[in-house]
Amino acid sequence: MNDTPFSTLKLNPALLDNVLSLGYEAMTPIQALSLPPILAGKDVIAQGKTGSGKTAAFSLGLLQGLHIRRFCIQALVLCPTRELADQVANEIRKLGRTLNNLKVLTLCGGTPFGPQVGSLEHGNHVVVGTPGRIADHLRRETLDLSNLQILVLDEADRMLDMGFQAEIEAIIEQTPTQRQTLLFSATFPEQIDTIAQRIMNDPVTVQAISTHDNSTIQQHFYQVEDSDRLTALRLLLLEFRPASAVVFCNTKVNTAAVADELRGHGFSVLALHGDLEQRDRDQTLARFANKSASILVATDVAARGLDIDTLDAVINYDIARDAETHVHRIGRTGRAGSNGIACTLYSEKERGKIARIELYLDQTMESLPLPPLTLLDHPPYTPPMTTLQIDGGKKQKVRPGDILGALTGEAGITGQQVGKIQVFENFALVAVNRDATRAALQKLTDGKLKGRSFRVREIRG
Repeated sequence: MNDTPFSTLKLNPALLDNVLSLGYEAMTPIQALSLPPILAGKDVIAQGKTGSGKTAAFSLGLLQGLHIRRFCIQALVLCPTRELADQVANEIRKLGRTLNNLKVLTLCGGTPFGPQVGSLEHGNHVVVGTPGRIADHLRRETLDLSNLQILVLDEADRMLDMGFQAEIEAIIEQTPTQRQTLLFSATFPEQIDTIAQRIMNDPVTVQAISTHDNSTIQQHFYQVEDSDRLTALRLLLLEFRPASAVVFCNTKVNTAAVADELRGHGFSVLALHGDLEQRDRDQTLARFANKSASILVATDVAARGLDIDTLDAVINYDIARDAETHVHRIGRTGRAGSNGIACTLYSEKERGKIARIELYLDQTMESLPLPPLTLLDHPPYTPPMTTLQIDGGKKQKVRPGDILGALTGEAGITGQQVGKIQVFENFALVAVNRDATRAALQKLTDGKLKGRSFRVREIRG
């Protein structure tokens, strides 16, 4: 565990006071290694796993260098997915809340182009976005990066995995050559090294060991016949009964098939894969994050950017293709000191992959017996929350406070019965305790938001 306090950094006093007020005292390893060279203005390549604190590292670096009185884009953060871009933007806003009039804008695909152009015309300090949409704005000359001081490539390995290399290179061509470049990645394939050599100036390379260990993640391995995988998966879910679990598959076809089978056996399950429309993807991630669905079946690329603080379990229905991906998967549970379970199913022909994981982790993995088949007689468990969809969102000026007020007003439900509220462009999702669903539906249906009545329904299936 690293014990270097944030107070040792040469941070703007307003930033440092805010960091300490948020309860951040000691830096994580990736922060302790990367922040000094970042604050010194050097280019940095940083390798760290999910949950290592990398977002705060580059966020503090870019916030430190901002000239707040100049309303031009001074920092650009590229992320592989819209969800990750939203998380990064929110983290930057939180860490920079003591900087008066800080403007942070997200530019991602899946949302209307026009309103983004309007937002750009008002002036911003920081833009966070996906390569495709950023490149689109540059082609249409609605985005000006001529004053850019710092460029951040977050989860660079996955941006390359997802085919964004051409867009990234097109974006870099339109940034000043005299800029600071920060590259953060969970893995470091040769492709990244090639790009880094071309776009970075004498970078400092830092690598933080994983913040996950045996004390927070229990790993269980089960050798099964391929024909028994689904039964094995059901047994593990019924044995451990995780309130939130991600089941990893290697293909979109398997993802959909496994989700359908589990749903047919009565489990609360959602599928996340590349064929989903943006609205369906938003809804799926929101329902999983707000605990109205217990199980998310996903591919590695689709789950990138998924950031659930209290993920109880990861189950590898298909064993990962390489040891680094295995570690990245299981690192999604047991975060921030909480305990997590990681279960991996494998067949006899996949023992070579187990050997590579053992070598990578320097551990010996024992195959365990599956839970008893009698568990299949037990009913599946249900999640604690349900999700209500309101057919009104940001375009209709609906805000989270309006929804909370409508639910908890006279003769309404209590604030403790309301979970996450997420407002999108044309709809909003609110989680409520399962036993308060009927009352919440009635309250929203009979009441008004912004003086208007909106259609409200419970999302099922």
